[in-house]
Amino acid sequence: MQTPVNKTIPKIIENEVLKALSFYPELQETPIDFVFKKNIKRSVMQAQPKIGTMFGAKRGYNINISALFRLTTTAIPIHQIPPDIMVGWIGHELGHVMDYENRNVIGMMRFGIGYLFSSKYIKQAERVADTFAVNHGLGSYIVKTKHFILNHASLSEKYKNKIARLYLSPDEIMEQVRKLETAQHEARQDAAQNKS
Repeated sequence: MQTPVNKTIPKIIENEVLKALSFYPELQETPIDFVFKKNIKRSVMQAQPKIGTMFGAKRGYNINISALFRLTTTAIPIHQIPPDIMVGWIGHELGHVMDYENRNVIGMMRFGIGYLFSSKYIKQAERVADTFAVNHGLGSYIVKTKHFILNHASLSEKYKNKIARLYLSPDEIMEQVRKLETAQHEARQDAAQNKS
């Protein structure tokens, strides 16, 4: 796969990023830079609009990625986590971009304020991002990512508890996947009946 012109992707994670992007055809024309950062407070990745593009016709985004995956006693380069986990994590961040794309400037300002000051708002925003990812076909990747985090022996309990508290659980994701598959199956049946 070739990197799209309006995306900046570090070579070392290019395959995983392109795989995650392939589930979001709506973002094909959206400028997104995937940027390694030395330290992201309390996060492994975060999607953010580029401030300079907030008022323009076409927004651009940064997906900041911690260069190191911090464990309780050590850290490993983020690109060394399993590829499917990286796809799921990036797919979740692209879910945030989809959410941002549906908001006007005032909506984005409200989002920023809510995210800074309300854990209830954070929980809602993270669940919306997971839902976008599931609805775009990334359900199995998101589940693998959640299991990787929640079952990783060397991750801090504080981080695991944050993930369990704020994000959809693997069971909730599987329920969403089941509902989506049922709806798609029913739509195919309806289409087949209408052709007859």
